[in-house]
Amino acid sequence: MGRPSDDAVVIQKGKKPGDPFVITVNCPDKAGLGCDICWIILDFGLHIVKGDITTDGIWCYIVLWVFPTPTSPTVRWSNIKERLLAVCPAFSVSAYLNETPPKPEASQVYLLTFCSTDRKGLLNDVTRVLCELELMIQRVKVTTTPDGRVMDLFFITDNLELLHAKKRRDDACDKLLAVLGESCTSVDILSAGYKNDSVPRISSLSQTAAAEIFQSEITEKQELSQSLSPDVKKLKHATVMIDNSLSPAHSLLQINCVDHKGFLYDIMRILKDFDIQIAYGRFSPVNKGHRDLDLFIRQRDGLKLVNVEKQEEVISRLKLEMLHPLRVIITNRGPDTELVVANPVELSRRGRPMVFYDTTLALKVLGICVFSAEIGRHSTENGEWEVYRFLLEENCKYKLGSMAVKNQIVDRVRRTLMGW
Repeated sequence: MGRPSDDAVVIQKGKKPGDPFVITVNCPDKAGLGCDICWIILDFGLHIVKGDITTDGIWCYIVLWVFPTPTSPTVRWSNIKERLLAVCPAFSVSAYLNETPPKPEASQVYLLTFCSTDRKGLLNDVTRVLCELELMIQRVKVTTTPDGRVMDLFFITDNLELLHAKKRRDDACDKLLAVLGESCTSVDILSAGYKNDSVPRISSLSQTAAAEIFQSEITEKQELSQSLSPDVKKLKHATVMIDNSLSPAHSLLQINCVDHKGFLYDIMRILKDFDIQIAYGRFSPVNKGHRDLDLFIRQRDGLKLVNVEKQEEVISRLKLEMLHPLRVIITNRGPDTELVVANPVELSRRGRPMVFYDTTLALKVLGICVFSAEIGRHSTENGEWEVYRFLLEENCKYKLGSMAVKNQIVDRVRRTLMGW
């Protein structure tokens, strides 16, 4: 399809300290473009504070005001521009006809291994470096020995598709050595010999844990059991409405709910899965902890969304995932305490970015070490989920068998994931 002009993406720094950066995307439209853009912005740890979207189905114009979040890895703005340009279609016949673009080719998987002395926050420190290098974690195997050593295996892919080059691998190893310190005896990156066109299934969860984390409806009692802090509990409701009376050609989708990190991505992901296009949208600044979003939408066939059953399906899904885009529970795995985090996967089978980083960051803040970690997929009748499982180490500070401690861990992890 070719590369779009560099002018297709413009990033402007705020005029004065404290002002947001402004990202402008001006290019041919394609199915799911808004979702792809929001995914990349979330992957770089940026928070969208305001936005405008306009498209006629052939050409789109998107303006987003963003801030780096305080806990995110270092932001490389030139890399963001390159990644955004990569998802923008160049002008072509297929772009003009707004045809669905071909699926991207699977990326080569590489195996990162290192051996080091274990310490609190080690897993998050390594994950931070990988995020800054734009290396995506596909799977993790953490092994801790009785003498306090760890042998970690990270199965990774490279967003820049440059890890086949020795310089890129050496640069990554040098940055990891700087973080791991003198206790690290080895760091190596080798080809794993396969591509990420198949995702491993998560090992079996207990029926109780699976029923709790993959439920398709959240009751009032279950909302209260999420262990949310009081300042968040009072903001837990979400309002979603579809109005067909204001426009002859489009349905108006109005959303009001509590603000959270990745808010716009979650909405774009759901609309993409339902094959719904956005003609115009405005994303207002936060107001008393809430976000308001007005979107004029239509179906892929160009018609308004008038089918009542589909309206109810879209509204129900949006409400559920505005309240609970990520699920967090503490459960028992034999004699051990296990933290389980899950998030819905796009129909394209792409998972949510930054989940592993945010979860390990929360555990680092709490001073809790991870004995082992696992990433995989789980399918239910309502779709596919990406699942992260962490076996937690018992320590003197926290008695993991205590319900109060379990609630504290769930609260901290969920707040970190949601950006609260």
